[in-house]
Amino acid sequence: MLLGKVIGTVVATRKEPELNGLRLLLVRELDSAYLPAGKIIVAIDAVGAGDGEIVLFAAGSSARLTSVTKDRPVDHVIMAIVDSVQADGETVYDKSAG
Repeated sequence: MLLGKVIGTVVATRKEPELNGLRLLLVRELDSAYLPAGKIIVAIDAVGAGDGEIVLFAAGSSARLTSVTKDRPVDHVIMAIVDSVQADGETVYDKSAG
């Protein structure tokens, strides 16, 4: 699993039928300081994530193991919305803090 931040949406009116009804979101990978860094990927939203939220996402064959993405042609899936992250005894991210 990887941490990322939702930074936008992707709209594709023409796509493989297996992708119909799935929401596509742009996610930027986060670095070890939980700051935006790394690649921007397109991920299927399996949990109702919104713009600006920190999420957990899976890549590769693991992305096809959720109930939403099973047997579909996807490489990335958002599978959790992060409420908080604690590291070394400190809270480094708290969704409720804004």
